[in-house]
Amino acid sequence: MTAQAQDATATARAFGARYSMADISLSPDGSKIAMVVPGKNRETALLIAEPLKGGEPASIMRSSGEGDHLKWCNWATDTRLICKIEVMLRHAGAVEAFSRLVSVDVDGKNFKIVTARANDRSLFGSRYGGDVIDLTGDSKGNILLLRTYVPETSIGRLVQKDAYGLGVERVNLSTLERRPTVRPRRDAVEYITDGMGTIRIMGVRPIAGTGYSSNVINYFYRRSDATDWEPLRKLEMAGATWKGFNPYAVDPKLNVAYGFEDAGGRKGLWRVALDGSMKRELVLSHPEVDVDGLMRVGRQQRVVGGSFATDKRTAVFFDKELHALSTALSKALPNQPVVSFIDASADENTLLLYTHSDIDPGRYYVFQKATKRLTEIAPARPELATMKLAPMKPVSFPAADGTMIPGYLTLPVGHSGKNLPAIVMPHGGPSARDEWGFDWLVQFFAARGYAVLQPNFRGSAGYGSEWFRNNGFQSWRTAVGDVNDAGRWLVKQGIADASRLGIVGWSYGGYAALQSQVLDPDLYRAVVAIAPVTDLVSLKDQYLDNRYYPQVAAMIGSGPHLREGSPAQNAAAIKSPVLLFHGDLDLNVGIEASRLMQARLRGAGKQVQLVEYDGEAHSIESGSARADMLEKADAFLRTSMKM
Repeated sequence: MTAQAQDATATARAFGARYSMADISLSPDGSKIAMVVPGKNRETALLIAEPLKGGEPASIMRSSGEGDHLKWCNWATDTRLICKIEVMLRHAGAVEAFSRLVSVDVDGKNFKIVTARANDRSLFGSRYGGDVIDLTGDSKGNILLLRTYVPETSIGRLVQKDAYGLGVERVNLSTLERRPTVRPRRDAVEYITDGMGTIRIMGVRPIAGTGYSSNVINYFYRRSDATDWEPLRKLEMAGATWKGFNPYAVDPKLNVAYGFEDAGGRKGLWRVALDGSMKRELVLSHPEVDVDGLMRVGRQQRVVGGSFATDKRTAVFFDKELHALSTALSKALPNQPVVSFIDASADENTLLLYTHSDIDPGRYYVFQKATKRLTEIAPARPELATMKLAPMKPVSFPAADGTMIPGYLTLPVGHSGKNLPAIVMPHGGPSARDEWGFDWLVQFFAARGYAVLQPNFRGSAGYGSEWFRNNGFQSWRTAVGDVNDAGRWLVKQGIADASRLGIVGWSYGGYAALQSQVLDPDLYRAVVAIAPVTDLVSLKDQYLDNRYYPQVAAMIGSGPHLREGSPAQNAAAIKSPVLLFHGDLDLNVGIEASRLMQARLRGAGKQVQLVEYDGEAHSIESGSARADMLEKADAFLRTSMKM
C-alpha cells in the first residue's frame, strides 16, 4: 500500500467514525449523566457517569445494532431511566421498522418493557412503541406517554375494547401502572403538554374514506382550568409547504402557546394566548430568513428563546441569565464556539452544554451555576483531536439569471485556494439547507485536498416561501441549475480546475448530483450519489400504502417534470462516471432507486458502480461503512478526474 493510500485509509477511518455520543441527558439532581455511546461495528451502549466525582462510567445496557438500535435514554427519576429502542429489518422484500420503550434502574437492574403489549384479542399489532411527551417532574417515576391504541375483540363475550388511535397515558415506570389521560382518537396526530404534566393542545388530522390523511391539521386547546377542547388554529398543507400556525410548546406561566407561522413571507415565531382571548404576538422574525428554531431547556422543556440562520445561526434568548452565560462561555472557550444548552437539572442550577464550531466537531460540558465550575465530559469526535480542520466561509455566487445564491466554501488547510480539485455538494431534503458548522463529509474531502462548495440553491428551506418555490423536485430546473452555477463559479473564480471538478450529494443531494448531468453533462467529471432519489414516479409509488401518500404525491407533483426530472429516465444524457452508495434498510429512499439507476446507466453503456451496505439505513451510520464509503469515493474521484 502506498503512503498516499495509507493516508487515505487512516483519514477515512477518522472522519467516518461515529460521534462519541448518540444521546446524552442529565439526572434530575444534576449528579449523573446517561450517555448512549457507540461500540464496535453498530453496537450501542448506555453508560452512566458521575462527572463531578470522576471515575469510569458504568455500562448498564447494550444493543447489538444488528436490527435493534438504542436511540436515546432520559431520566424519569434520579434512579430510573426510560429508553427508546428501534428495530429495522427486511421482511418479504420490504423494510419494516418498529419501536419500543423500555425502562431500567441506574444500576442496570429491573429492566421492563414500557410499551403496552398487544394480546390475542388485538385486531392488529402496533409498530409504534410510543414516545415521552412529559417527564412531569413528580419524582415518583410517573411520566406521560404517547400510545397508539389498538381495538380488541372478544368472541362469545359482550365486552369489547374499541379504543383506537393516538392517545396519552400516565405510566409509572417502576410498577408499569398505567392510566389513560386523553382518550385516543383515530384522527389525532399530536399532543402538547405544559411541561408540568397537563395536556394543553391536541392536533387532529381528518382521515378520508380512502384511509389517507387530509391536508389539514386542526389544533384545539384547553384552558388552564378546563377539560373541554376549544378551537385554536388550523395548519394546512399546500404542495410541500404548510400554511397557518404550527404550535410547538406551551408556557404555563405565561399561559401561551409558542409556534411558527408566516411573518411577511418568512417564518416567524409567534405566541398565542390560551386564556380564551386568542391574542397573538409576533415574538421573533427576520427580514431575510425564516425563524425556525425554538430553544427549550430542562425537564419541563421551558421555552428560553428562538433562533435563525443567516450566514451563521443566531440565538435570541428570552432568558437574560442564559443569554449572559452563553456569551461568557463562548468568549472563554477556545475558538469562541457556539454554546447550546441541551439539558438541565430539575432546579436548573446544573446545566449540560454542547459547544461546537466549523473547526471544532463539538464538546460536552457540565456547568454548575453556584460554583461557576465547568467540567468537560467528552469530545464529540475524539478521532479528530490531532487533525487541523478547515474553516467554512460563507459566500454567495450569481445564478444564470443574476440571483445571488448563498452557500459555504471550505478550502483545504494551507492551500492558496487556486486551481484546486473541487467538489460541489448539494444538500439533502429538499426541504432543508446547509448551515455553518462542522460537517464530517465536507471536512473529509477538504482534508484530502478538495475545495468544497455547498450551495443553498433555490428550493432550499430557511429563506422564505419565495425562495423555496415548489420545492426542488417540481422546480428541479431552477434548483439543479443553481447547483451547476455553483460549479461554474468555482471555475470562473480560479478556485477549481475545470478538469478536476466533481459533484457529491446525499439523498436529494444525490438526486441533484445525478440530475446535474442532464442539464450539463460536460460540467462535472465525476458524480457520487449517496442514497439518491432517481425516479420521481417510483418515489411516489413507494408511499402508496402510507396514510400521507396524498401529501407526498402533491409535493412531487404530476406532469412532464416526472420524466424530465428523473435521472433514471435520462440515463442516456449522463456522460461522466457515476458511483452510487446505498443501505439496504433505507426507509426514506429504497435501495431499489440506486439499483434502477445502475441498470439504466449500464443499459445506456455508461460507467457506473453501486456499493450496497447490508444493515444500513438512509444515514449509513456505522463507522466501518462510512469509512469504506469515504475511501471509495475519494479513490473514484481521483481516478475519474485523473488526479
